[in-house]
Amino acid sequence: MPRVEFWQGNVSLAHGALAAGCRFFGGYPITPSSEIAEVMAEELPVLNGRFIQMEDEIAGIAATIGGSVAGLKAMTATSGPGFSLKQENMGLAYMAEIPVVVVDVMRGGPSTGLPTSIAQQDVMQARWGSHGDHATIAYAPSSVQECYEIAIKAFNMAERFRQPVLIMSDEVLGHMREKVVIPEEGSFPILNRKRPTCDPSEFMAYKPDKADNLPPMASFGDGYRWHITGLTHNEWGFPTNCTEEIAKKSARLMDKVNAYRDDIVEYETESIDDAKVIVLAYGSVARTALSAVRQSRNKGLKVGYFRPITLWPFPDREIEALAEKAGTVIVPELNFGQMILEVERAVHGKAGVVQMSLVNGELFQPSEILEKIEEVAR
Repeated sequence: MPRVEFWQGNVSLAHGALAAGCRFFGGYPITPSSEIAEVMAEELPVLNGRFIQMEDEIAGIAATIGGSVAGLKAMTATSGPGFSLKQENMGLAYMAEIPVVVVDVMRGGPSTGLPTSIAQQDVMQARWGSHGDHATIAYAPSSVQECYEIAIKAFNMAERFRQPVLIMSDEVLGHMREKVVIPEEGSFPILNRKRPTCDPSEFMAYKPDKADNLPPMASFGDGYRWHITGLTHNEWGFPTNCTEEIAKKSARLMDKVNAYRDDIVEYETESIDDAKVIVLAYGSVARTALSAVRQSRNKGLKVGYFRPITLWPFPDREIEALAEKAGTVIVPELNFGQMILEVERAVHGKAGVVQMSLVNGELFQPSEILEKIEEVAR
């Protein structure tokens, strides 16, 4: 039977990861994400999993990658400066196609910034933090319940597409407490990485299956030889200077996600059918934005709500379709305007885009967004 808990967002996210089958956590404590590591340190040994605290954030993700290569579903969690430090090894995981889940409980920056206050300043780093081209999958939960559910989805996507998947939480969500309904085990889908079925002598570590353009993944120690490198490599896994092989590998890193874009992209809407103004928000800001939209509706204003659940791939097609009907899109963010650039790209000039920025470590109040809605709707 389902059970009910009263959890912090960080705690909910950790338990969601465990439900997804996470059995390895490598990390380093950093505010405001440390509760995730604390839960994993307590629970993983009980489940015959492995928890290791490394000497820094760089080593934390390096160990996480190693845990995944050894055959375990693996996760690390961090914030702000730690997310920056993890980018180089995230690039390795993208190139070597190693599934890991990386949680960033966002705080203010740059540098040490605001360790105990909220911000949404890492959303572009999530997409472009590691150099080079690769497709990104990143989720932004907005409730403690969703922290649990998105942790499971993130592991499913990491295992399916063989790459890092990011969860972009934030300080307010990480530390707020709400009711969480834990579904009965077996009632939600769990995906595991595709394993090779060929004889070990025939195994090519990066030869994709024709059906999904994804190669099966062997684990170290199970009899298959596998060379791992951050260099661009051929289907055997060895570095190559062949231009055809380079182009094929680089394109597949993008195409393996882009081809299934519609399977990945998630969003939530309310009151959009007749909306002349759309408020687009994500994470904790979406909670106050929805309150403001409902208050606007009570005042007779035709206002709708759009929340990207996946920040990457960005739901650009869906936003463009809304822009054709609505005249204005308001984008409140806890940064100086990062995702608004994606909104502007998506609408193609079919609607006005209004920026709202807050970078003082506080969360928007519904009254502030309501005031902007009334100003735009006049």
